[in-house]
Amino acid sequence: MKVGIIMGSKSDLPVMQDAADILSDLGVEYEITVVSAHRTPERMFNYAKTAEERGLKVIIAGAGGAAHLPGMIASLTHLPVIGVPVKSSNSIDGWDSILSILQMPNGIPVATVALNASKNAGLLAAQILGTSDEALGSRLKAFKEDLKKKIEDTAREMESGTI
Repeated sequence: MKVGIIMGSKSDLPVMQDAADILSDLGVEYEITVVSAHRTPERMFNYAKTAEERGLKVIIAGAGGAAHLPGMIASLTHLPVIGVPVKSSNSIDGWDSILSILQMPNGIPVATVALNASKNAGLLAAQILGTSDEALGSRLKAFKEDLKKKIEDTAREMESGTI
C-alpha cells in the first residue's frame, strides 16, 4: 500500500513534510514530489492517470493560493484524494486555498483537512488504508492511545502542581 504526497511547489514542502513524517512513523510507504496544476498540467495529468498502476491507494495533495491541484487530481482518478490547503506567501490568509479545495462540485470529492494540517492528511490516509490492513490499524490504535496518555499525564501533572 502506498500514499502519494504531492504539492504545487517546493515552497509547500515545510508544510507537507508532516504528512511524510507521520506516514513514516506508522510504517506506511509513500512517494513525494512536486506537481503543479498550473505550471505542469501534463505532469499532473500523467501523475493522476498512472497513480493506481504505481500502487498508490490514496493521494495527499497540498496547494496554496488558487489551490487547484487536489481537485484536478480528484477529477482524473477514482482514488481518494485528501487536500491540504497551504497558506502560501501570496495567499489571502489561507482562505483562498481552503475554499478552493473545500468547495468541490458534486461527483468530485476531495477530503479537506485544516490549513497547513498535512499531519492530519497523513493520518487520514493511514486510516483509509488501515480499514484493510490489520497491522496498520493496530499501529493507528496505539498512536491514538499514546495521544490519550499524553493528555492524561499532562492533566495529572497540572492538577498536582508539578507544571
